[in-house]
Amino acid sequence: MTGERTLGETLLEPTRIYVKPVLALLAECDIKGMAHITGGGLSENTHRMFPDELAARIDAHSWPRPPIFDWLQQQGNVAASEMHRVFNCGIGFVLVVAPDAADAAIARLSTLGETAYEIGTVVARAPGAPGTVVT
Repeated sequence: MTGERTLGETLLEPTRIYVKPVLALLAECDIKGMAHITGGGLSENTHRMFPDELAARIDAHSWPRPPIFDWLQQQGNVAASEMHRVFNCGIGFVLVVAPDAADAAIARLSTLGETAYEIGTVVARAPGAPGTVVT
């Protein structure tokens, strides 16, 4: 925790609503998939936008994880895989765009007041493999 807010204030922070910036981006960018990362966490929600033959490969070091998640993991002695299964770990919404459109989408979201990161790639999914892998 950073000490800027109490634990209660941090835990009671309202869910962000992404409708307006996503609608604006949809008008300018070919978005291939979307996932609101709510109950079920990052690894449980992301792959739901893909057919069975595709998977998401997410790099957990590609965005700054809010301190509350470090605190929860440490205090609860929670494995990293469980953190990604249960929590969004700071990623509230995932958009899939073509690789050559990622920089423009991130820049546009920034002008709309959102902070966005390129967090991973879409890959072929081997039979029996998980739909989302967070490394």
